[in-house]
Amino acid sequence: MVAETPTKAPARFTDRLSYLAVSLFGDVSPRVMILLGVLLAGLLIAPWVINDYLLTVLIIVLYFAFTGQAWNIMMGFAGQLSLGHAIYAGLGGYIAAALFTRFGVAPWLGFLAVIPVAAACGATIGFLAFRFRVAGVYFAILTIAFAEFARIGFDHFDFVNASAGLFLPVSQYAHNDLWHLRGNPTMFYYVILTAVAFVFVLCRGLLKSRVGYCWLAIREDEQAARAVGIDSFRYKMAAVMISAVTTSFAGVFYAFFYNNLFPEQVFNISRSIEMILGPITGGIGTLFGPILGAFVLTGLAEALNSALVALGFDLPGAKQVFYGVCLLLVVVVLPDGVWPWLARLIGVEERRR
Repeated sequence: MVAETPTKAPARFTDRLSYLAVSLFGDVSPRVMILLGVLLAGLLIAPWVINDYLLTVLIIVLYFAFTGQAWNIMMGFAGQLSLGHAIYAGLGGYIAAALFTRFGVAPWLGFLAVIPVAAACGATIGFLAFRFRVAGVYFAILTIAFAEFARIGFDHFDFVNASAGLFLPVSQYAHNDLWHLRGNPTMFYYVILTAVAFVFVLCRGLLKSRVGYCWLAIREDEQAARAVGIDSFRYKMAAVMISAVTTSFAGVFYAFFYNNLFPEQVFNISRSIEMILGPITGGIGTLFGPILGAFVLTGLAEALNSALVALGFDLPGAKQVFYGVCLLLVVVVLPDGVWPWLARLIGVEERRR
């Protein structure tokens, strides 16, 4: 009898995974890989060695690291300044929460419904701006306007309880229900940690692809990029839509973690500003900058708040003042952000493209 030829599918699959890993991280120095491994290990074991308050702070830090990385795709890579990113998070949260409360649809399936809506919203803003050459500060104003339109619209949308707010059912769960995102903070922590790791790898892959190189060319000099044959309209549209869809997942997470949504909160321009503070502080256009910026800003702000409470002071707006001081210091002292300076200090500086 002739022996059967063993299938090659597993080998091919393994080879593809190896090729993907090498293409993504093959040029990363061992020191960087060790530092990333130590950071990831520390984050994985953190819920087991810290209290509930610090765990909640870490969840907030990772949330802003995720939204900062999503915004960084649009601004840091493609050079398109958006100050209305709250619209995508708000749409994601409201659609997923409404499907869950009205029809019992799980948030993961709800996110599948969010994707085309967020992409269409981003495409609409991008088309109006890029087709009619609206750029710079005028593009930023356009994004703010759309976020305000959404805030006013949802403030009068009775299906989601309008200005009264949309509330998700809350109950005590003996076991975590990952499918419906119902459970204790530890479960939510690992969900957002996984999301941050995923978007980090996604951004790394995008930067090393043809799309990423075209984005960087457009960011540095759009006229020169068009002169060498790059379709700037197409690639800027791709940046807006990818950033919009990624940010919309943050809205889904926000809705099921906090269990309530109010138009005045989720679509407010202050929510958009909070998203961009991390990348600005850490370093716009860098991979690790948004993560470091979120840790620095949120961590120090919570430490300041705890110190004021311990001293018996109640100062409304202290956190906002602290954010302003931090941004002022970064702009004056470290205009490229904290991460490029820190990377040079520890010898892991990213190669300039």
